[in-house]
Amino acid sequence: MKKIKKLIIACDGESASGKSTAAKLVSKKYGLLLVNSGLLYRYCSKLTIDHNPKNLIIFLNKKFKNISYKKIAKQNLHSQEISDLSAILAKNKKIRKIVNKFQKKIIRNNKKICVEGRDIASKILSKSPKYDLAFYFRCNTNIAGYRRWLDLKKKIPLKEVQKSLRIRTKMDKKRKNSPLIKVKDAILIRTDILSKKQVLSKMSSCIEKVI
Repeated sequence: MKKIKKLIIACDGESASGKSTAAKLVSKKYGLLLVNSGLLYRYCSKLTIDHNPKNLIIFLNKKFKNISYKKIAKQNLHSQEISDLSAILAKNKKIRKIVNKFQKKIIRNNKKICVEGRDIASKILSKSPKYDLAFYFRCNTNIAGYRRWLDLKKKIPLKEVQKSLRIRTKMDKKRKNSPLIKVKDAILIRTDILSKKQVLSKMSSCIEKVI
């Protein structure tokens, strides 16, 4: 494998489409820093649930100034309550501005990075810097819901999880600020018809062409 000096990858996709797992695999293989933007909105949700601040924007602004991505990534941010609130907070333009500023600071300091979320190729890495490669992940809602149900240790009825995912994806695509879209040059990854090994193989094949 060639020694990589610079590689910026954007991974976008629908809720529970497997983009996080794929981004982890490809980041590990190519020695990239992995940034999960969805985790940042989950962190916003957890803070909101735990503290119920009077002025949410001021509160979140302060919190993001005094924490590292590494510390956020270590927290347990996967619950149905956090997921549902994340979709609502992600529609807020002021909250997106806080999260985007935090992400861009990390990106500016790293030339070898994989950023995954819902508006990475279309917004965060659309320019200065621009992604070298973009992937878009899609998965059948029933399959995605089943996987998320297992992640949640079957604590919530499967149909409820699937319904929540459909609502979340619809909200992401319809929201006014930075909606979820597949940019023209993004490579489609169908995680409902590909295994983890096949996903990594397809992504690796595309990466090898640009490095």
